[in-house]
Amino acid sequence: MGSTSSGQPDGARDRDDEGRARNARPRDGLGRPLPYDAEGVARQPEGVVRAPDRSVVEAQELLDAGKPFHAHEVFEDAWKSGPAEERALWRGLAQLAVGLTHAARGNLTGGVRLLRRGAAAVEEWASGSGEPRPYRMDLAGVVAWARELADDVERDGVAVDAGARAPRLRGGS
Repeated sequence: MGSTSSGQPDGARDRDDEGRARNARPRDGLGRPLPYDAEGVARQPEGVVRAPDRSVVEAQELLDAGKPFHAHEVFEDAWKSGPAEERALWRGLAQLAVGLTHAARGNLTGGVRLLRRGAAAVEEWASGSGEPRPYRMDLAGVVAWARELADDVERDGVAVDAGARAPRLRGGS
């Protein structure tokens, strides 16, 4: 059997143990696929159930490291495994991480769109009637960050440095 130009064997497909399609290609820090034989960044495991505070800490570490794609995976796990009443919050945070990913990759239109969509979703939690700072997150600050970044990307028309423009989930420096 030969191989394709990507290094993937002809006819082979990436599948998990249950037969679901999975892309096993290595990825860079922004989640972009690399050739099969390239050295990539360690992937974020999927389906991990974490305490919400742990999700915030892990996502912040990944954001600070310039890996918003990986932070999105942490938020997605929280949205899928957490209580139904919190899913919109975690989904909004995941959208913000993906928006930053796109803005860093140079997909400026997609980045702006997702930053604004995520900001709108998170804003409901920032000003809602529930706990004012769920898991000690500064959601009003996160919303302001997202809107400012969206405006900057739209105005400047250039990709951003994901680590330098990472949000502070719990405020402060």
